[in-house]
Amino acid sequence: MEMSALVQRIKNFLRSPRGQQLVERGRQEIAKPSNQRRLREFKARMGKRR
Repeated sequence: MEMSALVQRIKNFLRSPRGQQLVERGRQEIAKPSNQRRLREFKARMGKRR
């Protein structure tokens, strides 16, 4: 599969009702303080590897 075809399929999925549900769920998860803390810790660990 060509890369542009894959990108187009992803875009189409994100516009679909199921894609919108997953995007919204992701936003809700990111908004939780516990997940924000975990993301900051992950970012700090990844920054040290460089």
